[in-house]
Amino acid sequence: MNKNVLHKEVQDFILKKSGEPIDLAKFILSGSPFDTISVQELAQQINGRQKTKGKLPLWYETKDIYYPPTLNLEQTSSEATALYKSNLVTGNTLIDLTGGFGIDDYYFSKKVKQVIHCELNTDLSKIAAHNFLALDVHNIKTHVDDGLKVLEQLESVDWIYIDPSRRHDSKGKVFFLEDCLPDVPSNLELLFSKSDRILIKTSPLLDIRSGLKSLKFVKEIHIVAIHNEVKELLWVLEKNIKTETLIKTIQINNNGNQIFDFSLIEESNTQPKFSHPKKYIYEPNAAIMKSGGFYSVAKVFELEKLHQHSHIYTSDDLIEFPGRSFEILSVFGYQRKTLKKEKITKANITTRNFPETVSEIRKKFKIKDGGDIYLFFTTNCNEEKIVLKCKKV
Repeated sequence: MNKNVLHKEVQDFILKKSGEPIDLAKFILSGSPFDTISVQELAQQINGRQKTKGKLPLWYETKDIYYPPTLNLEQTSSEATALYKSNLVTGNTLIDLTGGFGIDDYYFSKKVKQVIHCELNTDLSKIAAHNFLALDVHNIKTHVDDGLKVLEQLESVDWIYIDPSRRHDSKGKVFFLEDCLPDVPSNLELLFSKSDRILIKTSPLLDIRSGLKSLKFVKEIHIVAIHNEVKELLWVLEKNIKTETLIKTIQINNNGNQIFDFSLIEESNTQPKFSHPKKYIYEPNAAIMKSGGFYSVAKVFELEKLHQHSHIYTSDDLIEFPGRSFEILSVFGYQRKTLKKEKITKANITTRNFPETVSEIRKKFKIKDGGDIYLFFTTNCNEEKIVLKCKKV
């Protein structure tokens, strides 16, 4: 961390350059106008500020923020998700074993009297400590150390927060909590000896069933999506809890949030009704799709499914639904002649429980993307391949 970056003339330069389009490669070749700061350090600050504009608007607007390398910014929580998870905690003390850039801890500090930020990377820890002061936060204590070692020295805390990172040698999209650092499953005994409540953030790539097998006393799993993209899974653990795990889904949108909750036992005990397409169909949002609560959502909203594996729902009357809603214009079998007769040259295409991909369908029938028509290629309750031609409600 080069503190010369914080001088007023340097900050003014960064502010100006980050507020306009810039080719960083060309900028680096031009050299630094400041003797005590390299052009690479300037590029990091300019690029960092530009990247925070949408994801971290408070950091973008605050003076004297020091930005870390791009990888750290990409790995950090957004303000929207950090704010959401801060509402899950309360009390006097919270320790963050994997502090990073400190976005989560800033919001935790609004709900908890004392936050302990642990980070192995010395530079990142210093950057986070500086930014907390720039943001006028004074109840966060930073440690350049292994969070588990810091925890061992404490008598107890109200909450432990962990955002484990995948090991560099873990390959493929499928991974397990045991593949991460810190290895949470192997350290559960230590964690529960220091706190009754643990909050774990994981990637949406983690399979929920796998996580449940690896962890104990899972009270809640929060699936957080922004604009129909799942961003994080939040696991709330409570020592010795015996209640059934509750799944809480939230879709964060500019025009309001969509929330749907269900318990795992309810999902396993629910039998949905099946039907051919009626007047309207519904597609669950990304958080519900990740949750696997396909029977629960049908029961709660009194809808019928088109097929056990299609995850498209239907009704005669339009209802408010946590996802996308469509009015059916026509339904026809998946046949080349039928599609040709429809003369559809442009449409939004979705496949659900269908043997061909969207790109294969577009190529086969020469259908461009976009427009007001929505085509759902799916399978009905009679195992027939069908196409639903719809308009969005």
